[in-house]
Amino acid sequence: MLSVAPLIEAQCGAMKLPLVAVTIAAVPCRDTPVILTLHWHGFVRERLADLPEANPVAFRSVPSSAVQLNERWDDLADLDRAALDAAWTFGAWDVARSERRGCVRPGALAREFHECRQAFSAFPYGVDGSEVVIADAPDQDELLALAQVRGYLMWLFRPVSNGIWKEVAADATLNADGTRVPPCPVAPVVPKWERDVKTVYRLGTSGALLA
Repeated sequence: MLSVAPLIEAQCGAMKLPLVAVTIAAVPCRDTPVILTLHWHGFVRERLADLPEANPVAFRSVPSSAVQLNERWDDLADLDRAALDAAWTFGAWDVARSERRGCVRPGALAREFHECRQAFSAFPYGVDGSEVVIADAPDQDELLALAQVRGYLMWLFRPVSNGIWKEVAADATLNADGTRVPPCPVAPVVPKWERDVKTVYRLGTSGALLA
């Protein structure tokens, strides 16, 4: 069964940086790989000399990390459940799922091609000479090509545990460390695939409502 929470935890332990957001992208074809992207909050100090005493002359954002997951899955509900369980475990307030049509079609906008590449962390160029994403995704190009024709789904959530949102999280469902005990009690909603659709799963409860 597909599970992304353990990989997120392992990546956080290795990077030792807080997360801004987590995205998961998949094409609607069973048993195809899934791309998990972790967006970090942090900066790399650039120095003219590789010496500890040298002052930094510039700061650049730490690149996001994209990882390919190859676990088998039979139904889109499996992906929904994996995203919901990960978001729930890491204390996210909600999960936003986007259903997007293929962008290789008459009338598609240029931004749709960019958004598709962005969902699968396939950036053809960096920003100011710096990498935007470091990807360990051998099937990334094939997945992107399939998504452009068949469409894709993307899940987005912002974790409180191991994230930057702990100081502003007024959520009565969270433990002291910003986590929750899995599994997530929210049930998946079947995708419609009629048009571009966004579904928001609310996970949190305001502390003020329970006071």
